[in-house]
Amino acid sequence: MSGANPIPVKIVVAGGFAVGKSTFVESISDIDPLTTEAAMTKVSEGIDDIGDATSKKSTTVAMDFGRVALGQDLVLYLFGTPGQNRFHFMWDELVRGAIGAVVLVDTNRLEHCFPAVDYMEQAGVPFIVAVNAFDGVVRHHPEDVREALDVPAHVPVIVTDARHKAAVRDALVNLVRHAMTVAASAGAPA
Repeated sequence: MSGANPIPVKIVVAGGFAVGKSTFVESISDIDPLTTEAAMTKVSEGIDDIGDATSKKSTTVAMDFGRVALGQDLVLYLFGTPGQNRFHFMWDELVRGAIGAVVLVDTNRLEHCFPAVDYMEQAGVPFIVAVNAFDGVVRHHPEDVREALDVPAHVPVIVTDARHKAAVRDALVNLVRHAMTVAASAGAPA
């Protein structure tokens, strides 16, 4: 396919506040990722639910954007969603045209993960759930996370580490395989 334009593939990285979406995109991007981080100020107190992520001083207000070239014929474009509820209106634009989504999960703050799972299910976007192993520690078995989030059996639930390129790559491979399976079953005769 030399000389031809690479095939673009859009992937969304979603999840609640401070689950590691920006880190996920940054870990694997071939380019310096575009980020729309803004400092959290006193004005957002009472509006943004930061839970126990009190050490976090900024938040994504629009998206993160990264690019991963896979050879000369395929390019993944990664779009990280904002985690704060007040910016969820951006999600409709970010998922448009995406083949699927990686929903990152922090098991210490599971309640912040439900909106992303619910959104992808309602929007009909193929997705996987990737439990982010903060500090390299897996605190809950993926099947326990599946049950807690009520994730359907056909949706892969994996463990990843958003800080490590190889783990992020594996999560993206899982998503692409899942999206291809969903697409193939949708095109199959009933």
